[in-house]
Amino acid sequence: MALIPPVTRLTSSIIRILGCNPSPMTLQGTNTYLLGNGKKRILIDTGDENVPQYIEQLNGVLRQEQASIGTIILTHWHHDHVGGVKDIVGSTMANKDCQVFKFKRSDQTPDVCPEIPSHIQVQPLTDSQEFAVDGAKVRIVHTPGHTTDHVVLTTDDGTLFSGDCILGEGTAVFEDLFDYMRSLDKILKIAPKRIYPGHGNVIEEPLGKIEYYIQHRNQREQQILQYFVERPCVQWQAMDVVKVVYKETPEHLWPAAAYNVDHHLSKLHKEGKLQLSSNSEDDTKTYSYQASSAL
Repeated sequence: MALIPPVTRLTSSIIRILGCNPSPMTLQGTNTYLLGNGKKRILIDTGDENVPQYIEQLNGVLRQEQASIGTIILTHWHHDHVGGVKDIVGSTMANKDCQVFKFKRSDQTPDVCPEIPSHIQVQPLTDSQEFAVDGAKVRIVHTPGHTTDHVVLTTDDGTLFSGDCILGEGTAVFEDLFDYMRSLDKILKIAPKRIYPGHGNVIEEPLGKIEYYIQHRNQREQQILQYFVERPCVQWQAMDVVKVVYKETPEHLWPAAAYNVDHHLSKLHKEGKLQLSSNSEDDTKTYSYQASSAL
């Protein structure tokens, strides 16, 4: 894994500022991107809240560029992408009329980000919406799956900012596997020339990476189903599956793996391939394979 510097000029109009929030889930930290080469810039994502080192790095870049932020675009609602909004909006780093944009969540959860104070208005993004500043123009593509509000951004020269849909290292977690697979297919059809991910290094061979993601998820699903076929008529939880299917994965990543497995199990249940039993007292879900289940 190549070390990501705190600040990297990727092109004449794209600067990556690392969120300085490393963790097993964020890898070396959240990648935020400053776009444009004029006085007013676009910022994609804002890292976590209360990370002074990130704010110092961002502020330093803006001073050096003699620029400020006119637009903030959030790829999705997770805290490590929206947390820095409150430290940026209203500061000298942002224009007085700086606007914050995010796609609305389409599930039943209120579209609220606890990390963003209520006095900061978040404008709704729309699919195919475009934003432009001197030296940069991006187009919004709604890509649900990781979250219902997830978006990627494309440029005319083949660059794609992937948020958490595609990572520089490893694979992503998701809320809805069916939607996620459709979004991967959508990105594959866009055929980007390079990907700037929300976490990890720049992806220089994006088509191979996307195809690997699709193949990997399909392979995982077959491994998960095979786990049940070999152990019929017994109830199993997601973590039981993880301990076998993900046995080569470091144990500190098993909770994330169980999150993905749970969505695979839900999909297999909807397809009639597994039977579901739920415990209403503790909300435990167990699944089983019966010989009569459709394959």
